[in-house]
Amino acid sequence: MDIGPKFRQALGLAAWLALTFLAAGVGAIASADAGALYAQLQRPAWTPPAAAFGPVWSLLYLLMGVAAWLVWREQAVAGRRLALGLFIVQLAVNALWTWLFFAWRLGALAFADALLLAALIVATTLAFWRVRRLAGVLLLPYLAWVGFACVLTWTLWRGNPAMLG
Repeated sequence: MDIGPKFRQALGLAAWLALTFLAAGVGAIASADAGALYAQLQRPAWTPPAAAFGPVWSLLYLLMGVAAWLVWREQAVAGRRLALGLFIVQLAVNALWTWLFFAWRLGALAFADALLLAALIVATTLAFWRVRRLAGVLLLPYLAWVGFACVLTWTLWRGNPAMLG
C-alpha cells in the first residue's frame, strides 16, 4: 500500500520531532526538582532566569527536529546516514547533561558532557550542512546556546563546589 509522498514526509517529520522531544523528556525527568537546586546556587549576574530555559529549549528542540527531518528527506545524498547518526548520539549526550547536573549533581562530569555535546553539535552541524544547508543553519542557535551552557556549567560548578561535587 502506497501511503503517498506527502503523508510519508509528514510522518517523517512527526517521527523526527518525536525522537527529539523524547530526548527532551528524558532530560526533563531529571530536572523535575531543578528549580529548587537552581534557586540555591550561587549564580553570576548574567545567568538567565530559570523561566527562560523551558521556552528556549523548546524552540531549540523544534529546530533540531526539523533539521533532522530535512536531512532525512535527502535520501540519495552521501553522508546522510553519518549526519543522522551524529544527531542521535548528540541527543543522548544532551539528555545526559541534565541527569549529571541536576539529578546527580556532578558538576565536573556535567561540564565535560557539555563540552562533548558542543563538539558533537559542531560535527552534526557540519554533516547536516553538507547534506542540506538549511539543516545546518537550523542547528546554529542550538550550538550558540550550548556554547553559552558550557560557560554557565563551568561557572556554576566552580562557584558551588559543595552542591555540585
